[in-house]
Amino acid sequence: MTTAPNDSFHVLDTTLRDGAQAEGINLTVNDKLAVARLLDGFGVGFIEGGWPGANPRDTEFFRRAAREIEFRHAELVAFGATRKAGVPVEEDPQVAALLAAQTPVITLVAKAHDRHVELALRTTPAENLRMIADTVRHLRAHGRRVFVDCEHFFDGHRADPAYATEVVRTAHEAGAAVVVLCDTNGGMLPSQVHAVVSAVLRTTGARLGIHTQDDSGCAVANTLAAVEAGATHVQCTAGGYGERVGNADLFPVVAALELKQGRTVLPAGALARMTRVAHAVAEITGMPSPAHEAYVGASAFAHKAGLHASAIKVDPDLYQHIDPALVGNSMRTLVSDMAGRASIELKARELGIDLGDDRLASGRVVTRVKERELRGYAYESADASLELLIRAETGGLRRPFEVEHWRVVVEKRGPSESVNQATVALRVAGRSLITSAEAPGPVHALDLAVRRGLGEAFPRLPSLRLVDYKARMFDDAGGTGSTTRVLLTLTDGAAQWSTVGVGRDVIAASWQALDDAYVYGLLRAAPHDPARRAEVAVAT
Repeated sequence: MTTAPNDSFHVLDTTLRDGAQAEGINLTVNDKLAVARLLDGFGVGFIEGGWPGANPRDTEFFRRAAREIEFRHAELVAFGATRKAGVPVEEDPQVAALLAAQTPVITLVAKAHDRHVELALRTTPAENLRMIADTVRHLRAHGRRVFVDCEHFFDGHRADPAYATEVVRTAHEAGAAVVVLCDTNGGMLPSQVHAVVSAVLRTTGARLGIHTQDDSGCAVANTLAAVEAGATHVQCTAGGYGERVGNADLFPVVAALELKQGRTVLPAGALARMTRVAHAVAEITGMPSPAHEAYVGASAFAHKAGLHASAIKVDPDLYQHIDPALVGNSMRTLVSDMAGRASIELKARELGIDLGDDRLASGRVVTRVKERELRGYAYESADASLELLIRAETGGLRRPFEVEHWRVVVEKRGPSESVNQATVALRVAGRSLITSAEAPGPVHALDLAVRRGLGEAFPRLPSLRLVDYKARMFDDAGGTGSTTRVLLTLTDGAAQWSTVGVGRDVIAASWQALDDAYVYGLLRAAPHDPARRAEVAVAT
């Protein structure tokens, strides 16, 4: 059963409607249902599901959502337009479709810019006001709660403040629970939003909401400025998805409202789930969460410079605006050629390695990292390689296998076909193992050969699998003579880890990264299973 949302302040998420208009997003009905469940679990008060009657997908979503989702926190909202000019509201099929969606709340979009009324709707400003009033009253008479989105409100207010304000007053007096001021073109600045919201609130007495686009890069700031001016209803999308450059991002908005302004806008404990929810929604939409997204990004609390790391070692609050755990994120230390001893000590602790007070060991690691970063290694993107380097430099690495030699032979077969044959010789517990494999690509062939060899030596280990491979030229030699950096990611089905290799030969660089990846995978598996631990111990 749905618990009543906090009616003193509304958080309306429109990812499934406005967010779905983003380039690159194409949600199925099942996708929309999955996102709706996540948002409801996160605790938003309202979920705008789409425009019933406008397309079969949205109509089907509302039908299935009513049957398949038991909302705990959110009320489902249908979105649509006011009646058409000159058409009685009772006869407008689009208005009928809104009622047929059977949602407790309906959002109506209404024109608030006189030029849009005349050019887009092709009607008069007076008829536009009648369209708003008629539709709001009709929906209210059928027991629906109504929010009215005043499209292009801020541009309309700039052009004709009297008419834009009259649109708000008309919607309010007709019975709209909230009148939402929309920065549809996204061109406003926070000071402008604050001034307009304050003036409209003072003039009309309506309950006001805010909906901002991010075309000027100010959507989140504009939303918060509107709240400071008196708006008590915010409309956002997960990840800021939306038309053009997007909307106000739900996650930094609610985090700022709760942590910076001291408002309670989500259920207790919800904020600590925010990072997980953000990444889950991104996975469903196929729009990976940007690493630098505020609060929930992988880099939101990542520290690279040595000066920062030295301070954070004393007190993390010196370079962090909040405790990342409050939003379900965590602090990370990035190790690069900027690293100092404090960075290495923090990173080692993060990786579960206790350097204690061994300043010589941490100094050796710093020197080694700087030398290798100068040659092109990128340890901030390859935690597994970094952990192996730290363990090697501090005497804590026992490799489960050694490599005697490897080779790759490319054979051309036919006009457009070639086959790569890789042979790898491994030494495990004093025993030599030689395995071969064929594949269309040289790295794939090496990967198959290594996995065959390790599978023979460690049969109880889970299947390790390559899931990502990136190669990049990065020096000034130019062309095929350039030094290549290879980053790859392996998984054992439970976790993923990344490693790095560098060389003039892309295959040799790939081999370095593969070698690190399999060493790390075997060592990672050993502590969790006594039988596997015994296998690795025998091998070493």
